[in-house]
Amino acid sequence: MKKFCKTYLLLPLLGVLAACGGGGGGSSTPAPAVLKSIAVTAPSSTMPVGTTMQLTATGTYSDNSTKVLNTATGLVWAFKGTGAVASIFSSGSVTAKAVGSDTFTATQDGITGSITLSVIAPWANVVAGGYQTLARKADGSLYAWGSNIRGQLGDSTTIDRNVPVQVSGGSLLWKQIAVGEQFVVALRSDGTIWSWGFNQNGRLGDGTTVDHAIPTKIGKDTDWAYVAAGKGHAFAIKTTGVMYAWGRNFNGQLGDGTTIDRLVPTKITSPTTGGWLAVSAGDTHTLAITKDTLNLYGWGGNANGQVGNGGQVDVNAPAKIGSSTWASVSAGGSHSLAVRADGSMYGWGYNLSGQVGNNGSASVNAPVQISTATNWAMVSAGAAHSMAVTREGQLWGWGSNTESQLGNGGPDISAPAQIGTASNWISVTAGNAHTFGLRSDNTLWGWGRNVEGQLGKGDNTQAPVPVSIP
Repeated sequence: MKKFCKTYLLLPLLGVLAACGGGGGGSSTPAPAVLKSIAVTAPSSTMPVGTTMQLTATGTYSDNSTKVLNTATGLVWAFKGTGAVASIFSSGSVTAKAVGSDTFTATQDGITGSITLSVIAPWANVVAGGYQTLARKADGSLYAWGSNIRGQLGDSTTIDRNVPVQVSGGSLLWKQIAVGEQFVVALRSDGTIWSWGFNQNGRLGDGTTVDHAIPTKIGKDTDWAYVAAGKGHAFAIKTTGVMYAWGRNFNGQLGDGTTIDRLVPTKITSPTTGGWLAVSAGDTHTLAITKDTLNLYGWGGNANGQVGNGGQVDVNAPAKIGSSTWASVSAGGSHSLAVRADGSMYGWGYNLSGQVGNNGSASVNAPVQISTATNWAMVSAGAAHSMAVTREGQLWGWGSNTESQLGNGGPDISAPAQIGTASNWISVTAGNAHTFGLRSDNTLWGWGRNVEGQLGKGDNTQAPVPVSIP
């Protein structure tokens, strides 16, 4: 009996002890994840002066989860420099103010991430040539890309480039550039003119036929105001309105009354006392506007009516085209475009691909109005395509589109068609089979042929629609 009682008393005790133990059936709350690192990212590591870019801060936690951080989570943005290069807002939006670089930080819970951005000078103007492109930045520096077989990029080599490389010359400040088929003529801010690239027929104007892979000064004058380049000939106008020409002249494209090549600048007589205001050179023909009367003159190769004088016979001296006043003119491969002072646009010359823009394909020997619009600001004639910008900043194109040079990804068209919906275009330039445009925010856009890297986007693939070039 005693034994039974001892066992009976012990069992409840064990039950009590088991119930009081910590090992069975309970639950616990996990410790919160702790922020371990912050990664700061941006759409680009460079940005032009005057532009804005959004930074993103992503936090990684102790449980390997990630989260985009912002002011609501306690994130604080800052910069390490003086703020002279760029400023940053509490949202992480950066505005570029001056050329240079700065490091931007994102801090939360004692953890900091950072990114370094470079602010570059914005693009000021761009010119598309045969298979290369040159563009000037607002600080006067000059960049080139594309075909370089004759040293036309001016970087001291003959290596093609598919990204912008700075033209040799260091501190040289450039004011205006003109690109031919495989050569360049450029105007410096000190009023001197320089040339480089292919020098067949003396198109560099230095008195020789030797190619130059770096800029070479032409003469000693310092009063040049404007330059233009065609396939193998070039022009320069002085501040006085006096114009000079040099290079290939087989079709009378220099306008000096002969068909003799000129190795150095040769004066071209003006039909008016005021001289010349602007000039544009095509493959074998030339168009120019007089300074005092704003009249249009043409000369050179005319087999397809590209001079615009109503015939198809070459002209070796300036011939007046119509009686209107003109605002801008552009000579293409074998066709021509011009805008009158009233904003109306005209085209003439070779038209097999519809590049004249009159909704036809037959060559035109004299200017015909293109559309009824009177809001055209500027035009650019390429080898077989045409581009234009309206006063409202819209971009239009027509003609050959075999290499997507119109920028709409479609077939050839024989009348102006709007390209995209952007309304902030300020200029456009048509090359052989590629095109570049500049927008009001100083961003550069290219499209079309890219076999030689002439779009400058880091590869050699075609772009059927405009792509931004850093």
